[in-house]
Amino acid sequence: MVRRVVSLAFAAMVVVAPHVAAAQPPAPSRAPHNVAEVKAMMAEISNWGRWGKDDQLGTMNLITPAKRKQAAALVKDGVSVSLARDSELEKAADVGSPYERKMLNARIDMLTLTYHGFANTHMDALWHGAFEGRSYNGVTSSEGWENGVPALSVLNLKQGIFTRGVLVDLTRLKRVKYLEPGTAIYAEDLEAWEKMTGTRIGSGDAVFIYTGRWARRTALGPWDVGAQAAGLHASVAKWLKARDVAVVGHDGGDDLAPSLVEGVRFPLHALLIAGLGMPLLDNCDLEAVAAEAAMRNRWEFLLTVAPLAIKGGTGSPVNPVATF
Repeated sequence: MVRRVVSLAFAAMVVVAPHVAAAQPPAPSRAPHNVAEVKAMMAEISNWGRWGKDDQLGTMNLITPAKRKQAAALVKDGVSVSLARDSELEKAADVGSPYERKMLNARIDMLTLTYHGFANTHMDALWHGAFEGRSYNGVTSSEGWENGVPALSVLNLKQGIFTRGVLVDLTRLKRVKYLEPGTAIYAEDLEAWEKMTGTRIGSGDAVFIYTGRWARRTALGPWDVGAQAAGLHASVAKWLKARDVAVVGHDGGDDLAPSLVEGVRFPLHALLIAGLGMPLLDNCDLEAVAAEAAMRNRWEFLLTVAPLAIKGGTGSPVNPVATF
């Protein structure tokens, strides 16, 4: 039996970021810089109404039957690797809410899961991201959630994700073992990776951003990933919309930390989940898939993800699988 504990860690996306020194200075011309510019970008890239005013699938609509057939054809070797981190059961600087396990007898255990945060691999459903009190398609998300969310829940993704996955290995691109916390990733980095590998990101793809977070943790120990992390700058949301990406995964929390956006701690979560209607896969362990992809010099694969069918759930623990 699994008892779900809903975390509201990201429920209020517009919060003042903690004062943490950035690893690099913000580019003065790089928008968005503040709440007003996030709001303007939200309006510019919004998918609200694109698939109907009552749509609750968002970018999952981009994973068409043709896209699934294309993804299935990527399987050449029949080799599968997990993109999930082994569950964390002890507190650490980056593990605020470890999973709790209680053995009821020798054959049965009970798990208490608070899966949102910066440790365990999970999916963010569309209710989870909000901006100024509204989630995807304008759904008001400030009330009515006490007994499970009334809309945009992970149950809408019960059929799973089956699409082309693309790995973007920023450590290989930048010739480092891992990106230092606070390193911003911009659209030109993604395009440089495309040019280097000859792999173009397109409609319906699931894009995984490898920063070497777990390799750095192994080498240097845990740190507060919520305060300092290599991640996507909020400006990348426009690029992801232009390419019609369906899903983004990351070996951290996706967002650059500190965000470099005054007054908005997790702007990318707001722009992608609430604006585009895109589910996110946080805290993926991309070490194994990076090794398999490098061995083959092939950066695309079949991705399968099956979230738990949780009524009213804001997300789900997941075990994404890449098959080459």
